[in-house]
Amino acid sequence: MSVIPDARPQVPAADHTLRILSFLARQRGPVPARTIASALELPRSTVYHLLATLQQHQFVVHLPEDRRWGLGIAAFELAGGYSRQEPLARLGRPVLADLADRTGESAHLAVMHGRDVLYIVEERAPRRPALVTDVGVRLPAHLTATGRAMLAALPREQVRALFPDAAAFADRTGRGPRRPGELRDLLREVRTRGFAREDGEVTLGMRSVGVAVRDHAGWPAAAIALTWPADDDAGADELAARAEAAAAELERRIGRARPT
Repeated sequence: MSVIPDARPQVPAADHTLRILSFLARQRGPVPARTIASALELPRSTVYHLLATLQQHQFVVHLPEDRRWGLGIAAFELAGGYSRQEPLARLGRPVLADLADRTGESAHLAVMHGRDVLYIVEERAPRRPALVTDVGVRLPAHLTATGRAMLAALPREQVRALFPDAAAFADRTGRGPRRPGELRDLLREVRTRGFAREDGEVTLGMRSVGVAVRDHAGWPAAAIALTWPADDDAGADELAARAEAAAAELERRIGRARPT
């Protein structure tokens, strides 16, 4: 006679913790603890205890003014770890190669890594200068076109958690936002325009445009950017349109179709 295995989790606390993280990952922004408890049918006291532990390890952040909880920096690092293990890079490499061929400009693919972006694919165009965006390099997200594109696609509360005060803002060339209010204004422009721009904030004399690549839930899984010398007369709008088409193709490859 066969024995039916017990379907109940062997480690309930671990099961509850993973369910909380999965639930937060599906939300468009931070949510109250009572919403988590109700949706997962867990005691509210259990949810508060687990959230406190997750906060200690930076997997969640607490927004006390709003009484809400959202994913923290460590959760973003997990997403970056997935990307570093190749699936996104493998899917994106041919898309980036085609983009560089079509535009004659260097293209790169990056993912969020805490407050930074991590470059996972670079396709350098012929006769174009070497860039600092080699694979494995990390740069401040608020200074890069890829980072700005992804930050603009995140809920505002999540951006506030990542950049709570002036101490969170790194500097490279003396340009770029230095306070949360400046970053909010910049990201508002990105949302209105539909793509991100960067002009000398990473490397003086170089410009970039960036477009977010969203996953099936609408979250920014990565971003694609094109970079060119500032003294070149390349049109930012035209290059952004090419980058947007490449982002749409990569979204299709990872399983998300853009609305028509």
